[in-house]
Amino acid sequence: MNVLILREAQIRELMGPRAAIDAVRDAFARLARGEATLPGVIGLDLPQVEGEVHVKGAWLHGTPFFSIKEAAGFYKNGALGLPVGSGLILVFDATNGLLRAILFDNAYLTELRTGAAGALAADLLARPDATRVAMLGAGGQARYQIEALREVRGIREVLAWSRSPERARAYAAEIQQRYGLEARAVSSAREAVEAADIVVTVTPAREPVLRAEWLRPGQHVTAVGSDGPDKQELEAAVLARVDTVVVDRLDQCLRLGELHHAVAAGLFTADRVHAELGQIAAGLKPGRTRPDEITLCDLTGVGIQDAAVANRVVGLALERGLGETIAV
Repeated sequence: MNVLILREAQIRELMGPRAAIDAVRDAFARLARGEATLPGVIGLDLPQVEGEVHVKGAWLHGTPFFSIKEAAGFYKNGALGLPVGSGLILVFDATNGLLRAILFDNAYLTELRTGAAGALAADLLARPDATRVAMLGAGGQARYQIEALREVRGIREVLAWSRSPERARAYAAEIQQRYGLEARAVSSAREAVEAADIVVTVTPAREPVLRAEWLRPGQHVTAVGSDGPDKQELEAAVLARVDTVVVDRLDQCLRLGELHHAVAAGLFTADRVHAELGQIAAGLKPGRTRPDEITLCDLTGVGIQDAAVANRVVGLALERGLGETIAV
């Protein structure tokens, strides 16, 4: 059996934000049309070392591969000079179940597809004229979110907030230098939110960093960080405050996401969810319908996203003859 080995540098060469957004859009639409097999998420927490591991898999019907992805976040690693995120994707032949490729992406594709989902949510739910972003969180994913958002909206300004003011300042300086955007760190999350058209939360918080009273008509919120039952970035009242709530996967968000906390608090019910993201991407339900609408998308990360980007990476690598093939 021959197995293709791809490393991070090669994977970065094959897949960037625009291609990832296209792949993720297609995957969500397929899911909404019933064209995907999607098992539940396996979560493994290591609280003693502030570590978490997620295993996700999926098959998009009619595609040549199915995938299983492991991604980890160990939040003390930064202080040790180690990467916070790590991971790999195993890609299997969908006709015979044999291992076809191993993607040693070091969580690059997880970061990329998460940014792509945020951009897709903004494209379907944010006002077309949205230009100012509040970024709550200044880690790696905050960078991928801006990179992807620039593909779908004319972003001009970024207001950055982090519990670490030093990290917020460094992030703002990097965004300004890299993309030529006006970017600055602000002293409070409230200051960033109240001035923004699009609000993105990208933290590992277990207590809310976004309050309902800060929101105003016409805004869009993308909540990214709550991918485990103990994580929470939004005050539960936020979901009751907004006009339209969209989720990436309803049953998953009821267990892991911001929806989970709002329902548990008795402030929201599952039947009030407007749509899954894929239903809007597939044209089965509308996205934003009026300029003053406050919209929210709860993203917990779905295995179809990983399968979609992995399929494209392996397909392109085979076309271009990239990677190393080993016999096992």
